[in-house]
Amino acid sequence: MGILRDIWRIRSYLIVMVTPVLLLPLLLLSDRQETKCAYVVLLSAIYWITEALPIAVTSLLPVVVFPIIGLMSASATSSAYINDTSMLFIGGLILAAAIEHWNIHKRIALRVLILVGSDPARLLLGMMLPTWFLSMWINNTATAAMMVPISHAVMEQFREVQQETRSSRTVQKECWDNDAVELTDDECRLRNGYRELPGSYNDDDKEDDEDDIIEPTNDDGMSNPPELVRLGKALSLSVAYAANIGGVATLTGSFPNIIMKGQTDLLYERFHATSPVTYGSFLLYGLPIAVCGLVFLWLWFYILFLWRRNNRGTDQNAKKKIKAMLQQEYNDMGTMTFGELAVIGHLLVLAVLWITRDLGGSGGWGFLFPNGLVSDSTPAILISISLCFFPSQFPEIFCCNKDQPYVSRPLLPWKVAEKNLPWGVILLVGGGFAIAKGSEESGLSEWLADRLIVFSELEPWIMNMILCFIMALATEVTSNTAISTLMMPILSQLAFRLGVNPLYYMLPSAIAISFAFMLPVATPPNAVVFTYGYVRVVDMMTAGFVMNIVGVLILVLVTETIGTSVYDFHTLPAVFNISLSPNETAQGT
Repeated sequence: MGILRDIWRIRSYLIVMVTPVLLLPLLLLSDRQETKCAYVVLLSAIYWITEALPIAVTSLLPVVVFPIIGLMSASATSSAYINDTSMLFIGGLILAAAIEHWNIHKRIALRVLILVGSDPARLLLGMMLPTWFLSMWINNTATAAMMVPISHAVMEQFREVQQETRSSRTVQKECWDNDAVELTDDECRLRNGYRELPGSYNDDDKEDDEDDIIEPTNDDGMSNPPELVRLGKALSLSVAYAANIGGVATLTGSFPNIIMKGQTDLLYERFHATSPVTYGSFLLYGLPIAVCGLVFLWLWFYILFLWRRNNRGTDQNAKKKIKAMLQQEYNDMGTMTFGELAVIGHLLVLAVLWITRDLGGSGGWGFLFPNGLVSDSTPAILISISLCFFPSQFPEIFCCNKDQPYVSRPLLPWKVAEKNLPWGVILLVGGGFAIAKGSEESGLSEWLADRLIVFSELEPWIMNMILCFIMALATEVTSNTAISTLMMPILSQLAFRLGVNPLYYMLPSAIAISFAFMLPVATPPNAVVFTYGYVRVVDMMTAGFVMNIVGVLILVLVTETIGTSVYDFHTLPAVFNISLSPNETAQGT
């Protein structure tokens, strides 16, 4: 046992050193380009899954390994790390850093919670709505980390009221002994609002009180009522799940969406065409999925956690305390400043520029420039630059009071942006682009796609649904960025082999990769809520299993309806028909 314990302690070192040696037969037994690329893909996948190396460090492997094995030059590999999609991603991250820097996300969340009310069902919706909305614009991990303490504070208010209620209900009998009234013990209990304590009831009462079995105790040693425990689970899980669902609505909302966008751009560039996946077009496709997912999430959690509860134990005192706590938190933030309003203005301007750049080929400001000169990254970087010099205070240079020196910092000082930007994630996305480029140039993606042609007899929508379920399952146990990096090139080649529009497989699969609801390790938001102790693994698996199933079904339904009208999924674009060989296009007919 001592030897095994020592081996376990140095497992990361062993994995890093032994894995390249174990995979060497791939290079020694074959000199094909596909095999060389498979070596790098498998090596990266093992490091990503085991996290023997930091995920961002693993993403740098192609820069070293590709040139050594003769797959791609160092310059060609390095150039894949930063492209148009990377700049779009960086622009979105800088805007998110400004929103967090000014605590705008907290102000929005508290305001929504105050407006929806303190009833448990309303509180559940109040937790979901701001988390869902904010995850479209800022990192879902940051959103969850901000919302979970708020949900925890709400639960503390419920617990305090519950403890006050218990302490006031002392076990006593009060009988009125006079000639007119003589009450029995049972009638005294009813008169005094008496509730039996656990363990004090008779065996005959067990069936009636099964729902009131007390679950784990709180910090004061007092047991939490089942309805309070269920509410804690509902509020915690609602934050994690709403963060995952909200991210699928926009291109910059999740890492798989960004990777998919980069892959579609590279795909269309190979055929000298422009990808139809823009911020505006994807919003038309992703937003209905996110809306339907949020509605079902609220209904499912109400049934799972609040249906039996029936608002029991939530008296007016608890509601008043929760509302007062939220209002106090909001008041402590003070009135909105010029800087906050300016950041919100930048957000609105960027959203308008993204949406109106290309209005489905029928107009938009992007058509003022020659084809291909501007993209969604252009306004993203423009707004990012503006955030770094736009004043955070209203200029006083034209005011009467000119005696005091005017000092104003920008909305987002660069040191703050530099500190808050997740540079490791940027490297991870870039590494994904490099591996995808290597897979395409080596032919590995085509080779893997050929192995999947056995599914060609299935109806396209059934094939798409199977792929979405596979993606949703795979992302439960590995990084969603890693799985999207590995699968996007394969899916595009599979679509070509089957004569299907590649967007038909790539877009739904990218969204399905964000449907990680069953395990704490699946996504950072799941891990964040798990650390607060209200949720067990079995709770997450119970709630998440249904969310995974229904989420994929909603995804397929929207893909076949709204998605088809936006992207014409069931028609292979003419640019691909011209470029593909007759044998490849014939397989889809």
